[in-house]
Amino acid sequence: MFGTIVIDLNPNVAQIGPVLITWHGIFSVIGIVAAARVGQMLLQRDGIAPDRVYDMAVWMVVAGLIGARLLFVWENYQQFEGNLIRIVQINEGGISQWGGIFGALIGGYAWCRHSGVDFRKILDAAGPANALGFAIGRIGDVINGEHHAIPTNLPWGVQYVNEQTLGEVGLTVHPEVAYELVFNLLVFVAAIATYPVFKRRLPTGVTGLIWLSVYATGRFFLSFLREDSLIFGLRQAQWASLLMIAVSIVAIVVWTRWSGRRTPAEAEAESGQEPAAV
Repeated sequence: MFGTIVIDLNPNVAQIGPVLITWHGIFSVIGIVAAARVGQMLLQRDGIAPDRVYDMAVWMVVAGLIGARLLFVWENYQQFEGNLIRIVQINEGGISQWGGIFGALIGGYAWCRHSGVDFRKILDAAGPANALGFAIGRIGDVINGEHHAIPTNLPWGVQYVNEQTLGEVGLTVHPEVAYELVFNLLVFVAAIATYPVFKRRLPTGVTGLIWLSVYATGRFFLSFLREDSLIFGLRQAQWASLLMIAVSIVAIVVWTRWSGRRTPAEAEAESGQEPAAV
């Protein structure tokens, strides 16, 4: 018979001088590295050299971290009033995943403009790469409990009891971030399995937009289990999800029409050329 899952884990690993090392930070770094590796493997098929992929990854990671932190600070400004130095103490946790996504996309687009690479190729690889990175990063969130969820009587509810936890001590809640972890893993597996077929049959960029939309749809519904404050009846993450879905749908329609409904395989066959390495 199932019972409440008790999590008695200290979210902090070690203190080295002024730097606090947390499980959240460790799994975030592992997730970033894993996402970069997946992106490198997929983009190499598009003729983009590995060293250029890692160069791009630096732009995306830096922009993503800035976006993730800024959106979190904006959402939780009361935590930083009178202590603005905490804004840069990102190692202690406190980032917004949607802020990270939008920041990383802006960073990737800026790198593509700078390097002369088709941004749509980056989008295609971002679908599966980000799904894996998000899944790994959520392990740290499961440990620290900072994303508060609604109470539940279900047998797989979780209860945080460690004195250092960021969760609500003693309250049995939905393991919402664990749901997200599983959902992201499923998206990653599906995206990798269908990647070759989608790349052959769909215009460049559409594959990535499809999976970003799937992710946004999942986040929209799972966010109903969060205890976040409401804005016009929905949580901030849900509004961000709706924005991503809307932008993706518009971009899919525009890019499909702009490409004359030619798939990458058809365009390549017509030109009689293989894509050149970048």
